[in-house]
Amino acid sequence: MAEKEEGTKQAERAAEAEAEADEEVEVKFRLFDGSDIGPVRCNAVATTVAALKDRVVAEWPKDKTVVPKTANDVKLISGGKILENDKNVAQCRAPFGDLPSTAITMHVVVQPSSAKSKPDKKTNKLPKTTRCSCSIL
Repeated sequence: MAEKEEGTKQAERAAEAEAEADEEVEVKFRLFDGSDIGPVRCNAVATTVAALKDRVVAEWPKDKTVVPKTANDVKLISGGKILENDKNVAQCRAPFGDLPSTAITMHVVVQPSSAKSKPDKKTNKLPKTTRCSCSIL
């Protein structure tokens, strides 16, 4: 009898793992102005953050003033964390007890490449003088 129960538990675990591997999730991208891109359906295990960034750039609304040129200009934030390109959607999801497990909203931040480069240090062309402006009474 114990062997039968153990076999049943193993079958249940295998079924859960298979369902997780085939799990379709719905992802919405919230832009800086409150508008959305999506929802987009994707496989939670097979879809990487880099692929989602490519999709965001491809589907970016043309009427926006800030437009990402490449996927490197886009940062995706989910659950308060900036997502790494090499992670998949299943690894990035934050577990929230009673919320539907298939709905994810990711916030999109656009940081153009030119803004990422450090600006040159401004050199003060005025000569430095050491003056004391203290007055002792």
